[in-house]
Amino acid sequence: MHHPVAAEKFIQDTPRVNWHNKAVWYVREKRDKAAQDIPEWEQLRDYASAIKTDTISKLDKYLIEFEQRAIENGIKIHWAKDADTHNKIVHGILDTHQSRLVVKSKSMLTEECGLNPYLEAKGIEVVDTDLGERVIQFAKEDPSHIVMPAIHKKKEEIGELFYEHLETEKGNDDPNYLTEAARHHLRKKFLKADAAITGVNFAIAETGGFVVVTNEGNADMGVNLTPLHIASMGIEKIIPKAEHLGVFLRLLARSATGQPITTYTSHFHKPREGAQLHVVIVDNGRSRQLGQEDFRRSLHCIRCGACMNTCPVYRRSGGHSYGYSVPGPIGSILSPNMDPEKHASLPFASTLCGSCSAVCPVKIDVDKQLYKWRQVITEKGFAPNKKTLTIRLGKFAFSHPLTFRIFGSLSRKAGRIFPKKLLNTFFTKWTTGRDLPDLPKKSFRDWYLKNGIDSHD
Repeated sequence: MHHPVAAEKFIQDTPRVNWHNKAVWYVREKRDKAAQDIPEWEQLRDYASAIKTDTISKLDKYLIEFEQRAIENGIKIHWAKDADTHNKIVHGILDTHQSRLVVKSKSMLTEECGLNPYLEAKGIEVVDTDLGERVIQFAKEDPSHIVMPAIHKKKEEIGELFYEHLETEKGNDDPNYLTEAARHHLRKKFLKADAAITGVNFAIAETGGFVVVTNEGNADMGVNLTPLHIASMGIEKIIPKAEHLGVFLRLLARSATGQPITTYTSHFHKPREGAQLHVVIVDNGRSRQLGQEDFRRSLHCIRCGACMNTCPVYRRSGGHSYGYSVPGPIGSILSPNMDPEKHASLPFASTLCGSCSAVCPVKIDVDKQLYKWRQVITEKGFAPNKKTLTIRLGKFAFSHPLTFRIFGSLSRKAGRIFPKKLLNTFFTKWTTGRDLPDLPKKSFRDWYLKNGIDSHD
């Protein structure tokens, strides 16, 4: 996926770009207000970062502890090295229970693993029960945001989708009406389902339990109405103790949507009587990321989406332009770990302004990692040829003062000779959303020499 090409399709619709930018930035502003209401906000971020640093440094210890406690609680634990193994394990469990209809709450890990199409190819109906996820499932699209998966959709478009799939009134795009229609539709699915699949927001090594947070209660509906609950969990979701949970819960919702806390915080410690609870613990490249000192802190991520809401590139290019299950700044440092050649353009899809790092609740140095990935990708030869050539020419010019002065002089003369409109055409990509500034008549060096400033003064 070449981000500039995919982004260009999105920005063709200027009204949508402006609306998307405004909608996502509104959530960023809510985050700021929620953070300002907590005097100890920065202290909480420090705590969360320290807990994650400790956890990642002893990840094997905490995972084994979680497994032991979970098994003692009656939970069945499975280990998956990659996406394909995860999907086969989940299908095997469903097949054993002869489950044909699965209700699933939002899980970015299952998106990462491509679970839905895998199960559907096996004849299993998978119903995403998060409202935004159900919308994009109807639209046959991927999520464009990890917290607000259908943020790119307008209510009019959702109204058309619901008219097509739920037989709602044509042209009725009232949010309350559409939400009520979705509720009736999903309620039938919950009552008929054979199994429920959820993600895992936090797993506690000390207790062997885990937590799922939602705003719609759809995870609770699924797991309490079906005899089988399967939870997909990335290895980085572990935290050491139950007392640490409060730190992350106070940070997560405020960072994600500006709420004090999510509406539903569901704790699972053992299966219900007569039911089964399975947890599939997934690596899928995370150990490789852990082994890279420059990038291991990306595993601290709690999937709040704050970096996306603040990113000027994400807001104006849309989540689908990233071509990865996790878009935005954090996705741009996770995706090259999976396939540096395929996702070579993503670390360059950033201004390196640092706003992502400033809002990250666990203090991931996102902008620094993006910069380091650029170096890695360029060294591997995966950067675009045009970009590589430009960098080499720039390096040559900056390394040879005479060449630098000659090119500078020619550029300034071109600015006086050729009309600005023609120069803008020459720099088409750069000047699409900018105006080429007026070029100075002389360089700083010329000015410095002419003014005869004494360096000893």
